[in-house]
Amino acid sequence: MSDTTPASPVQVSVDPLYDRVMLKISGEALMGDQGFGLHPPTVERIAREVKSVHDLGVEICMVIGGGNIFRGLQGSAQGMERTTADYMGMLATVMNALAMQSALESMGVFTRVISAIPMDQVCEPYIRRRAVRHLEKKRVVIFAAGTGNPYFTTDTAATLRANEMKCEAIFKGTKVDGVYDKDPKKHEDAKRYEEISYDEVLAQHLGVMDASAIALARENSTPIIVFSLDEPGGFRGILAGEGTYTRVGD
Repeated sequence: MSDTTPASPVQVSVDPLYDRVMLKISGEALMGDQGFGLHPPTVERIAREVKSVHDLGVEICMVIGGGNIFRGLQGSAQGMERTTADYMGMLATVMNALAMQSALESMGVFTRVISAIPMDQVCEPYIRRRAVRHLEKKRVVIFAAGTGNPYFTTDTAATLRANEMKCEAIFKGTKVDGVYDKDPKKHEDAKRYEEISYDEVLAQHLGVMDASAIALARENSTPIIVFSLDEPGGFRGILAGEGTYTRVGD
């Protein structure tokens, strides 16, 4: 008698390339097609991308910019005192972090927002050991309010926190699938780099991150993975050894 029992589906396990990573995204990434503020479906889409990586067992830190609400440099350019403008930008990042926390927790992903500027009623103050413990408990940790100091960007904050948390790589989510020698949206002959050094990024002013963030990553040999945040499954794909991206490193 033949065995007609249907075969059970094969479960394919993925061994991620990194165990702990930093995801840096701009505030503008949360706007969707709007010109300002938060677009809830876009926030939810990005949260699903984060959850798909979290489900692999990867420990995730996040830093989100505030440019969709207020950008300190632009405020300064319009006559506002730079320090005040930068603090306003830091508060914008807290709002974005809380929105992402809400989206992730609605999907069952425990998340903590940790602010460099104390505001105990809405999030935790930054204490390195506590943040590390959250990661060890498989909670997503979102670092808000930059470094807590004016004149520093959220790129620098992401690199600083990545090094403090001993992240193995910084993932920079952008509108394009890597680093190009010129704007691929304006130049059809733009060349994408598979891999590029920190020094080349600085020498060619490629704008991956600001110079201080690149220098800090270089000093600590932290690779930067530049990928498209608009590509569905792109974040998870790279952790699984697939996808299109540029690696910035030694």
